[in-house]
Order: sequence, then structure tokens, then C-alpha cells
Amino acid sequence: MAGATVPAAAQSTAAPKAGQKSGPLSAADAQRGGPATTQATPPNPIIPDPRRNVPASIFTSFDANQKAQAAKVSAYLSSLQTLVGNFVQVGPDGSKTKGDFYIQKPGKVRFEYEPPTPIDIVADGSSLVVRDRKLATQDVYPLSQTPLRYLLSDRIDLLKDTNVIAVSSDDLYVTITIEEKQALIGTSRLMLMLGAKDGQLKQWTVTDPQGYDTTIAVYNLDTTKKLDPAMFKIDFTNYSTPPG
Repeated sequence: MAGATVPAAAQSTAAPKAGQKSGPLSAADAQRGGPATTQATPPNPIIPDPRRNVPASIFTSFDANQKAQAAKVSAYLSSLQTLVGNFVQVGPDGSKTKGDFYIQKPGKVRFEYEPPTPIDIVADGSSLVVRDRKLATQDVYPLSQTPLRYLLSDRIDLLKDTNVIAVSSDDLYVTITIEEKQALIGTSRLMLMLGAKDGQLKQWTVTDPQGYDTTIAVYNLDTTKKLDPAMFKIDFTNYSTPPG
């Protein structure tokens, strides 16, 4: 079950898993300018109602409070440069996987899934690879076509740089939903959920063009670690034909 929700058409090699629908890529929980926040127990991801109705109008207007919430989230995401932590992923079929992730902005990310899941996901700033260690296969995608790509940007202004179609908040979470339309791929959505009190990213849900949801919750975050650039290097060897 891979992460890093990616477009339907890969540039090379075979898909790592039949039925794979989506996954991770991006920022998360850390005190801006302060010590890393820690949470020893993996969170239980909040799974959106699959029957939810999401506004589809590109002319959606927001009040002053909604605009202020989006600006606050934009500033927080822009403040993140390096991020290391753990994640819990819930796939479209309800299956749950865990792992570690490493982000170095701009554009670099690595997701490593715990056994028995044999998946690694690596982005090097321009391409993203979903690699299956067991099958020795990998799919290569342009990073620009992944729904979470802008979370790896140095700076982000949600209302200016993306098509935000919903902003809401309650006592626990601020939720922002973004729609991505691509001619050859279809429409996908990204729903970000941040803590209402601490302003930090708790999870995201990606809805692919077929309507399948994948939710990723993040925890044990550290914004201070120095990362080895080699972690984000992609081996573009074609693994589709076994050697010999």
C-alpha cells in the first residue's frame, strides 16, 4: 500500500501494487522556531465520511475569518523547512500502515513503510518514485503532478497558489480542502487538518480522481535534524526486467 498519492500515468516501470490508491508527502506537527513536539502514541487518523459533499464551485467566496485561517495555515506551512517524523496511513480499503518520513524543502521527501509493507517513496525535487523492494519495481512521476507537491515548496499562499474550495473550523481542528484539476488525470482533492489550538498539521486526506480516500496522520515530529542529501537520491534504473 503505497503513499504519496500520485497521478494515474507513470513515466516508467510497473506499478508496485495492484489496487494501490494513494498516500503521503508533506509537512506536519512542530513548534515553529521552538523545540520539536513529540507524541509517543500513534494517533488514530480521522477518516472523512466518504459520502461528504464538497463544494465544487471555483467561485467559492470566504469570509474574513476563513481568509485569516487560510493565511495562518499558509504561514505555518511556509515556516517548515526540514521535518522528520512518523506516520500512520489508512488506505481506501481501511488497511492501516505505519512508517517514518523525512522532508527537506524544497521538493525532497522520503517515506519508509514498516515491514511487511515493502514500499519506499522518494522525491528528489523534480521526480517522485514509488519503489517496491520486494517486487523490485518502481513507478516514476513528475513531482509537479502530485497533489501534495506545494507542501514541499519554500513558500505557499493557499488562497493565491491553490484552488481552496472549503475552509472550516471547530474546537479541535481547522480544515482546508483544496481541489486539483488536471486535464489528463482528472480531479483530486486534498483535505488538510490542523490543530485549532496549536496551529500544527495533524493529518491530510487525499481523494484521487476515482473518489478513493487515503488519510495520513503524522506525529513525533522534529524540525531540527540535519538530513543526508543521499536520502533523496533516486536510482532511475529500470527494474521491470529481472537481471539475467
